[in-house]
Amino acid sequence: SWKDKVFPQKPKAILVISGQWDTSFPAVNIVHRNDTIYDFYGFPDRMYKLKYPAPGAPELALRVKELLMGSGFKRVDEDRERGLDHGAWVPLMLMYPEADIPVCQLSVQSKRDGNYHYNLGKALAPLKGEGVLIMGSGSATHNLRAPRIVDGIVPWALEFDTWLKDALLQGKYEDVNCYQEKAPHAKMAHPCPDHFYPLQVAMGAAGENAKAKLIHHSWQLGSLSYASYQFNSAS
Repeated sequence: SWKDKVFPQKPKAILVISGQWDTSFPAVNIVHRNDTIYDFYGFPDRMYKLKYPAPGAPELALRVKELLMGSGFKRVDEDRERGLDHGAWVPLMLMYPEADIPVCQLSVQSKRDGNYHYNLGKALAPLKGEGVLIMGSGSATHNLRAPRIVDGIVPWALEFDTWLKDALLQGKYEDVNCYQEKAPHAKMAHPCPDHFYPLQVAMGAAGENAKAKLIHHSWQLGSLSYASYQFNSAS
């Protein structure tokens, strides 16, 4: 339902900020054709046969680097071999199964904080006017070591997810940036912040007065929230 109900226009290119790519400094992948990276284990064999051969977006990658360095980020690395990790190709396979839109990725820095990633996003705001879809790919809750249940939702996950939803829909982006101090069960919901920081990048790119909209919400294994949000710029 992505193209029918959420985002009908076809972007010129897609920038994915994925929690699966964590580096010391911001990095972009500069390739002409994206390989499919199987950065997961223990799944059925058919998962490792899926392909998403989207074109690379080297011009967009260099534009991202230009914007970041122009906004005060002193170092942005270029990776000329990396393809798309599963934080990128799994959702894109459902959103754009034709794999005909150029895609590049930008890494997160888990040793930095939410405000840093929000500012990373603010630097990327001009891309919205250049036909680029900016997508943060992580998870609203992401504790893979938490006990897994079949029925119901564990209370800590529900409390964190509800807090996040309320903060986003009310535009309390500063609270979201400081979620580790503000949110209930923050460390339980995200033992490592790598899968949360893509959200701050998307928020920053949308702008201070952007409106958040919940476009999908589902749960798996009692503690993994797949809440997904769209940010519409005030302008």
